[in-house]
Amino acid sequence: MPVRLPPLTEQPARLLLEDLIDYAGLFPPAQLSMAAAVRNFAHYRAGGHGWMLGRFVCSASMLKTFSETADPLLPRDDGAIPWRIAVTGSGNVASDMEAIAAFNERHRVCFNECGAIADSYELKAGSVKEVEDLHSAVPENLLTYIELPLDTHVDELVAAVAGVGRRAKMRMGGVSANAFPQAANVAAFLRACLDHQVTSKATAGLHHPLSGPYRLTYEDDAPTGRMFGFANLLLSAAIMVNGGSNTDAARVLEISHPDALHVGEASVVVSIPGGDSVHIDRSLVQHVRHQVVVSIGSCSFTEPVHESTELDWI
Repeated sequence: MPVRLPPLTEQPARLLLEDLIDYAGLFPPAQLSMAAAVRNFAHYRAGGHGWMLGRFVCSASMLKTFSETADPLLPRDDGAIPWRIAVTGSGNVASDMEAIAAFNERHRVCFNECGAIADSYELKAGSVKEVEDLHSAVPENLLTYIELPLDTHVDELVAAVAGVGRRAKMRMGGVSANAFPQAANVAAFLRACLDHQVTSKATAGLHHPLSGPYRLTYEDDAPTGRMFGFANLLLSAAIMVNGGSNTDAARVLEISHPDALHVGEASVVVSIPGGDSVHIDRSLVQHVRHQVVVSIGSCSFTEPVHESTELDWI
């Protein structure tokens, strides 16, 4: 597995955003073709903000198509860092494991261990038994995120994920307003992850750094709904690690005005609505990113980059 490189600077913004965005351009609402998605990923990876980019998200059933499409764009030089692929499950774990093994063997042979590597796997579970069954079916050395429902038994389910040594995933939106969870449920998931020492990722509806009303799709007549910001999510987790309550974290999730978040040279200052201002230092930001919420899935990379730039965070 590729080694995580240290940040180029210790600025809080760099620590907050480094390696954050798993690019899910194949998925709604972008839903690009494989050719467009891999071209985008290659472009983003080579660009000035490539340090914000994490994995390319691809369904297990599309790994062969990815290889056929992306081969001309993949790195071939000795020592080059391969594209990392986050594989989403098809519902058939055995089939997915075969597809991942075949993908990695092909790229090992064809690219001399450069090129690409499918090094993480994402699938859903709705009960403790499903968590345990999925764990039994997936090799222990494959980094695995188990997506859990947020509306029921979240502490019990996260505890089950902790018990089998896997990671947790939460879905924070979709293409309709009712796909977005309540802030209190997101806070409860984060609390469970902290209590049980489970590392997590989040996906869906996280195109923007700040929470607020946004168009839910890219259609001209798309409805508008309230979406969570990825900075809100990360800083809510930091507030909890710093001793804040679930209520504090839920309030931070709802922040939409940029003046409530000040990303400075030494710390991030969060003005909790109805509460105090909290200074989150570099070490706390780094802890959250490496141990609590390590990445977000987004079908857009340009929106997070452009809006973070407009906020003068990068």
